[in-house]
Amino acid sequence: MRGYLFTALWGIVVWFFATLFFVLFGKQVLFSPGSSSFVTSILLLIVGTAILLVGTTFLYLWFDKSENASLKFGIIGTIVGLTLDTFSLSNHRYIFPQLSESQIIAFTVWMSFAYALYLIIPTVINERKGLYNLAR
Repeated sequence: MRGYLFTALWGIVVWFFATLFFVLFGKQVLFSPGSSSFVTSILLLIVGTAILLVGTTFLYLWFDKSENASLKFGIIGTIVGLTLDTFSLSNHRYIFPQLSESQIIAFTVWMSFAYALYLIIPTVINERKGLYNLAR
């Protein structure tokens, strides 16, 4: 159980910093779906998210040396983040007061893809780690 609590705390930290980014910069980086800037901004946010998730996963693996640690990080982090985002989206007027309704939709688009990455990236890292161990 202790290992899951540690992982859940990492999930809370990842969620907190992602949410904080959009609280501080959401008005500048989120555009209404259908606008000319929407696709470009979402793609840039997704690429940035992927890079940060790769780095965060490797940082997590530095602390958790258990077997399939990256899978644990991805699954538990996604569960924690989705649960917390349920509340942040339900209370978006208080959490993201500067964002318009269309920017909240853009945030949700990014969030959906980010959680897919949160599952995919640790899985790929886990598979590559397994292949590396087999080659030894």
